Amino acid sequence: MTTKVIINRLATGVPGLDEVLGGGLPEFSFNLIAGAPGCGKTTLAHQMMFALATPERPALYLTVLGEPPLKMLRYQQQFDFFDNELINRSIRFANLADEALAGDLDQLLRRIVAEVEAHAPALVFVDSFRSVVLASRTDDNPNNNLQRFVQQLGVLMTSWHATTFLIGEYFTETDTNPVFTVADGLIWMRQSVERNSMVRKMEIMKMRGQSTLPGLHTFRISAAGIEVFAPTPVAIPADAEATGPLSSRLLMGVPRLDDMLGGGLPRGYSMLVAGPSGSGKSILAAAFLAEGARCGETGVIAAFEQHPNQSRNRVFADLIQSGRVGLVDTRSPDLSIDQIVLQLMREIRRLKASRVVIDSLSGFALALAPTFRDDFRESLAHMVAALAGAGVTVLMTSELEDRYTDLRFSPYGTAFLTDAIIVQRYIEVDSRLLRVMAVVKVRASAHSDQLRVYTIEDDGLRIGEMLPDQEGLLGGRPTRKRASDLPNSVAGADDG
Repeated sequence: MTTKVIINRLATGVPGLDEVLGGGLPEFSFNLIAGAPGCGKTTLAHQMMFALATPERPALYLTVLGEPPLKMLRYQQQFDFFDNELINRSIRFANLADEALAGDLDQLLRRIVAEVEAHAPALVFVDSFRSVVLASRTDDNPNNNLQRFVQQLGVLMTSWHATTFLIGEYFTETDTNPVFTVADGLIWMRQSVERNSMVRKMEIMKMRGQSTLPGLHTFRISAAGIEVFAPTPVAIPADAEATGPLSSRLLMGVPRLDDMLGGGLPRGYSMLVAGPSGSGKSILAAAFLAEGARCGETGVIAAFEQHPNQSRNRVFADLIQSGRVGLVDTRSPDLSIDQIVLQLMREIRRLKASRVVIDSLSGFALALAPTFRDDFRESLAHMVAALAGAGVTVLMTSELEDRYTDLRFSPYGTAFLTDAIIVQRYIEVDSRLLRVMAVVKVRASAHSDQLRVYTIEDDGLRIGEMLPDQEGLLGGRPTRKRASDLPNSVAGADDG
């Protein structure tokens, strides 16, 4: 009976990359990091090298017709992952420019063999391998036994028990090169510019022996290095079946609204609050988080319209400053859905939060890089599912044009994604605008069908009595009311 070989997987030290790779990088594998100039190939290689290199697992970095080591290190020292203590101890550099310029692949291979035998590295990096290919071509022999060179290099590195990385500038996946076939792993990095947005994406096109996450994964280069935003897996809460969706409800922090919802918002639900500008959506969201804090629960907010610390709604700012609500920074340019979900999940785990606010979906869509906006609906569905899997209760606001000829709850057609919907809008009464509110939907639960007038006071929203005649107010043509037709508690109220 044949014993199954167990392949050890190395942690790359790049946040999110191990998840995309399917658990890490296979040890002793022969890998190609490919992409156009400037997309982050050398930074990715250095970040992995500094994370993996130890005295017991030394690394050898070979530069070939690219940047001289001193120049390259000058820039790589700017990243947080750089550790000067590892240079010439766990990490060594060698310049093979002279051998590459000679154009003799056999001579270059002998030099690589000599460096490997001298230092016995467990990690080998060749940057840039594309330079090897271009320097070796002649008019008489355009490939100069390139295929044999690649195969011999791969065999030698594997026999020496070295995990190898070839870094090369390739512009399309259709480039004919033997290394694409010989390589065990192929990491392709891309970058594109749309308007004023720079978007970087990574694809694991090949990784033998393990299942990787398919598709393009956005990543960002910051002072800390590269961070890959892997899709957040969707999970079912462990106690979902045991407790049932309606076993407990959360209070909203707005008097009378809980009664309209049938006793509060069921825990674990997602709610959409849709309404025109100035209707009080953010005030309702702040009340939702404040009520959670009052009950001893923590929350998280992703604010896309106005930064909470700059908002005139001091409730948000006070909750954040007190540590009862975590803030997801949405001021970074070129956001992706995966990045926002990852930041939300980190704050949820850090605070053990039970309430999440996204204010608003309209600002969210505008904050995304243009390339992500076409898939906003599908990406939003994944985000809602991921948050539901985390067991949190979500409130999302959406800017809605106040139309009198039809009824819509979201400009993105996403209302079906949510478990509950509250709609806010305006009506005209004696040449004045009043705000009205209705609960449109609470999945699997009875709720009020009443249309109620509400006002915005200094201490938040105040919901009044039901309108005596609701015909035409949520759909069709608006009904013009007289103040004498309204209940006294509504007719005399200040509309804020």
